[in-house]
Amino acid sequence: MIGMINSINPINSIADYNDLCGENPLWDPSGERLFWTDMTGRRFYSYDWKTRQSSILKQELEICGAAFNEPEGWVVVNSGGIWLWDGTGPLQLIASEIDGQRCNMNDCIADPQGRLFAGSWFYDPTREDYPLGHLVRIDRDGSGKIVDEGIHLANGLGFAPDLQTLYFADSVARLIYAYDYNAETGEIRNRREFVRVPGDSGLPDGLTVDAEGYIWCAHWFGGCVVRYDPDGKIERTLRVPAKQTSSVAFGGPDLTDIFITSAAQSDSLPLAPPGYDPESGYIGGSLFHANLEIRGRVEYRARISRPKS
Repeated sequence: MIGMINSINPINSIADYNDLCGENPLWDPSGERLFWTDMTGRRFYSYDWKTRQSSILKQELEICGAAFNEPEGWVVVNSGGIWLWDGTGPLQLIASEIDGQRCNMNDCIADPQGRLFAGSWFYDPTREDYPLGHLVRIDRDGSGKIVDEGIHLANGLGFAPDLQTLYFADSVARLIYAYDYNAETGEIRNRREFVRVPGDSGLPDGLTVDAEGYIWCAHWFGGCVVRYDPDGKIERTLRVPAKQTSSVAFGGPDLTDIFITSAAQSDSLPLAPPGYDPESGYIGGSLFHANLEIRGRVEYRARISRPKS
């Protein structure tokens, strides 16, 4: 079953900064604000739900992924590593290497115990022999550990509501994986194929999991967000008026509002579907909104301190 958007709740642009690579939409229920980043344009934004106004919070700062960190601020991942940030001042480094491997990070998520999972980005379209990356876990004391390897281009992560499964997208492999997850220890095991995205449907990018345990994944080059059931079958497709749809999150007062980022700069073109033309039609750059009356979930907050030297 592939459902379409209805006319009562259309999808629309609510902020247009022409983001080169909009990513990491993240809802803050306490402040009723959405945050997101332009990782390539190096800008960080917020959207105020009450006023319906957006603003640039920070410029000249590379944020590829971020999670709220208690008691304040953020954990940030980027091409230089994993960092703590108070939201205004300079970043404080947690790790630039873990287990001897460089932290060239692309996306992240906090788990229920305040740890952080983050995936790396080593894809190089100019080479066939580029080194593969990894999935890491940062514990609350700031120590890091590689928990899986053989990753091309890490993207969306999400936990099942019962906390038995961690989902994780590798865009270049066109796969969404599922792991068995132990919420008490933070251990993951038994990586398996959950969804394989066909070449003509784009690349799996950012994702989230709703209150019913369905996985919502933005399809880069696909111009859509796909809702998969817990067995990996397509339940519906939400068409987005931007070819490079990059990530998705739930928010709003009752968590039924859907926020979708997109990208104005073409990237990974060797992986584009046959006939893809970046000069034809709207590629992206806006933040989009829709409401399908499906409830999402609030993402967990990290509780990470800087490692003691």
